Amino acid sequence: MSMTPSSTSCTITPHEFLLEGKDERARTGVLLIHGLTGTPNEMRVLARGLNRQGFTVYAVQLAGHCGTQDDLVNTGWEDWLASVIAGADRLAARVDRIVVGGLSMGAVLSLALAQRRPDLISGVLALSTTFRHDGWSMPPHTRLAFILPVFRALGIGRNRMFLEQPPYGIKDEALRARVVDQMNSGDSSEAGLPGNPWWCVIEMQALSRSVLKNLSAIQAPCLVMHARHDDIASVSNAYAIVKGVRNAPVELLLLDNSYHMITIDRDRRTVIAKAADFIASLTEGQPVRAGGTH
Repeated sequence: MSMTPSSTSCTITPHEFLLEGKDERARTGVLLIHGLTGTPNEMRVLARGLNRQGFTVYAVQLAGHCGTQDDLVNTGWEDWLASVIAGADRLAARVDRIVVGGLSMGAVLSLALAQRRPDLISGVLALSTTFRHDGWSMPPHTRLAFILPVFRALGIGRNRMFLEQPPYGIKDEALRARVVDQMNSGDSSEAGLPGNPWWCVIEMQALSRSVLKNLSAIQAPCLVMHARHDDIASVSNAYAIVKGVRNAPVELLLLDNSYHMITIDRDRRTVIAKAADFIASLTEGQPVRAGGTH
């Protein structure tokens, strides 16, 4: 569904999607942000779940994504954040308030948006936040990612990537098999690229440093959800938000039956229900607990 010219400076891309809400909750917009090398499609299960609760949901496409590896390498974290800001402005023309939510690097971009546009954001959903690729399935060579800027300065590694490793962020084996088939199909608009380009990891590191340094600037309540046994990003990434966001309520929910992709894995119904309750609490007068941990 395209947004009308009167409500936005441009129409949404073919890979983005907008789900219109209903009744009073339609005036609350949820902006969803996918992860590095991902696509808006990875947010579809969560989007549909929140839309069934009445909220208007818009899944944005990050610059350089849903295309080739070269398309992605030609962009940087400021371009990705610009996509998010533009999406937020488009959604703001249709709703009264916005809650932003993202998965993995999308969660980092959600926090960045809350820092850049505190006037616009009523709440943040930080899902499997990835400041660092430090999960248990990460191969040893990923620990050397800090030297990648040197490689880029020397013009080395533009076409190299860290390939995804089993279990690919998914605990459910049947679902994992389907997603891996999509990743290997060659259509990056469905399940994203099969790995993280070296130069894009450099940009993600720069984004993470910027967001971590400014967590205290966030004024919107945050719901942080993370798998205890996340294979891509350890739970320490979630605790960094709890520690760093000092001027807004933060609730942390740890999940026991998923890996990194909590929006589609075995805890997805819990994620949807908890996110819907959080959004409702921001708009319907329900209390938001500060610093709650489960």
